[in-house]
Amino acid sequence: MNYDALLLVSFGGPEGTTDVIPFLERVLKGRRVPRERMMAVAEHYHHFGGVSPINGQNRTLIAALERELETRNLPLPVYWGNRNWHPLLTDTVRQMAADGIGRALALVTSAYSSYSNCRQYLENIEDAQREVGSGAPSIDKIRPFFHHPGFIETMTVRVRDALDRLPEERRASAHLVYTAHSIPLAMARECAYEAQLREASRLISERVGAPSWALAFQSRSGPPAQPWLEPDVCDYIRSFHASRGDRPDRPDRDIVVIPVGFISDHMEVAYDLDVEARACCDELGVRMVRAETAGIHPLFVGMIGDLVEERLSASTDRPAAGVLEPWPDHCPPGCCPSGR
Repeated sequence: MNYDALLLVSFGGPEGTTDVIPFLERVLKGRRVPRERMMAVAEHYHHFGGVSPINGQNRTLIAALERELETRNLPLPVYWGNRNWHPLLTDTVRQMAADGIGRALALVTSAYSSYSNCRQYLENIEDAQREVGSGAPSIDKIRPFFHHPGFIETMTVRVRDALDRLPEERRASAHLVYTAHSIPLAMARECAYEAQLREASRLISERVGAPSWALAFQSRSGPPAQPWLEPDVCDYIRSFHASRGDRPDRPDRDIVVIPVGFISDHMEVAYDLDVEARACCDELGVRMVRAETAGIHPLFVGMIGDLVEERLSASTDRPAAGVLEPWPDHCPPGCCPSGR
């Protein structure tokens, strides 16, 4: 199938202190999140001058993708639209229509399928097309790539690099803690999100030769009484510490925290892991290193190029590591409901 452009679709983030509250109000519109919780999250952004790392990382990713597509002789311009902050998706789709783009392939900055990681982005695209009107381009989303060999190998390199930051004699006993954004249990029951995360974590752990690993969650929001995926990463770190006893000289008190649920740094990585989880580890005497996200690692950028080429070709081959089948190119209607 022919495409005229590649569209990067992302979450978005504020780029200054005056953006923070309008951004969070947009994110939380229609959700029953207490105002005090929103203000607490706002402080996370203010800790970094009101700037989320996600927009800067997306700009860097776009530049890398443009070079990758040029190397592959794929003359596709790369556009960028966000769900929650500028450049907003509707504005980008309107610009694409003005530029004469008839059909585009969308890369969403999530490797997994759930309502908030996949279905909601499809709804965002449909809303943007509806608002732009009859001239809006047709847009197809690239499949979830949580177990694409390129993603698994990228994260394997990231974990090995993190392990290399530990003294050599302690690397073999380090415990890997994979993290992802928590979602409500009602949403999780209707999708394969948790199973996909566990499969990606298992595949990476196998490749680095680490039998000791766990999956934890972070960044939950919503009413306290609403059940979400657990354990929270800080709760897990506390239980890990308790299971190891109080001797600080034990060689198995090292953890590598791996934000496998994120392909690039969000505020949830910068604050919830690099600030809160690290403070928890420091308090308990647990040694922590944090693996990088996939970001613009050449293996990851090359994987995106592969995903673009597989949709441009007539081939039905869809590479996937592990035991789960490749996810379909087109999500079936009604998959991954919100659970609300």
